[in-house]
Amino acid sequence: MRTLAEFEAAARERLDPVHFDFFAGGARDELTLRANETAFRRLSLLPKVLRGNSKRELGIELLGTPTSMPIVLSPTAFHRLAHPEGERATARAAARVGAIMIVSMGATTTVEDIAAAAPGGSTRWFQLYLQPDPRVTEALVRRAERAGMAALVVTVDSPVFGGRERDDRNGFHDLPSGVVAENLRELPGGEPGRAADIAMSAEFTWEHLAWLRGITSLPLLLKGVLHPEDARLAVGAGVAGLVVSNHGGRQLDTAAATIDALPEIAEAVGGAIPLILDGGIRRGTDVVKALALGATAVGVGRPVLWGLAAAGEDGVTRVLELLREEFDLAMALCGAASPSELTPDLVRTYS
Repeated sequence: MRTLAEFEAAARERLDPVHFDFFAGGARDELTLRANETAFRRLSLLPKVLRGNSKRELGIELLGTPTSMPIVLSPTAFHRLAHPEGERATARAAARVGAIMIVSMGATTTVEDIAAAAPGGSTRWFQLYLQPDPRVTEALVRRAERAGMAALVVTVDSPVFGGRERDDRNGFHDLPSGVVAENLRELPGGEPGRAADIAMSAEFTWEHLAWLRGITSLPLLLKGVLHPEDARLAVGAGVAGLVVSNHGGRQLDTAAATIDALPEIAEAVGGAIPLILDGGIRRGTDVVKALALGATAVGVGRPVLWGLAAAGEDGVTRVLELLREEFDLAMALCGAASPSELTPDLVRTYS
């Protein structure tokens, strides 16, 4: 397979249609889901020539960690719905290509097993939803620390659960027997042996983030920031980075496409902390556009699942390699020798 679209088509053929819809679907009319991709198509590239860029370096450093390319694996839940090896296969693929993997709090494999699947491999961060019971949040943080997770990615765009009508139509509200969110077992106040549900609450404020910073030395990134004022507050709160994300169009429908929100957030942050653009990345040219408009790196979610469903570890590896190859080619054609040379003057908007 030569494109991410082909991997998606292969995944559609292999997956239970209900599970495919869970991965592919968005909130309500799925306008934001579609906008994440179509917004990139409104952007054209204005390449520079005669730049002597025959030798290119794709790697960057994120939170002090070298990575082979400015592409990270965004957190996505329930990988064992896509492949029996689940997150283990994904972790091995990330290690093979030298990419950072953000482990979902809803992973169907424990963080310990994910770490063991690729020991000494790529860096892994842990996605965290603040839980109403602070004892539960702290237990998850301690588990992530013990498993060697290098950062916490706090998802902040989910005060309540978004309305996902595909899942409602399909009656998909429970995981199949034997598949659970493994990191949610044996939590304070929970039923012994049973995996708890991820709880969401609209009560959380910036003060809760300050509490979290006080209980761990791990760097904190906020995932789900779209408003520039929130970006300024985050810098003031001392976070280590932001993931500019609308949850893949799965929370608030008609929320801005992430690439449309990025320039204002980049201006608000002013280079103080790294920005990861999450949502709609399907080609190497999308990576170029995002980096040119202010992102430090991009995150990919659904394409990883399509690769996993299509061919397990090899499928995820190939998806990441395809993006890297396309990004390298697009960067060369834009006259850049490194991601730092991708600047806003390379991008134009057309309607």
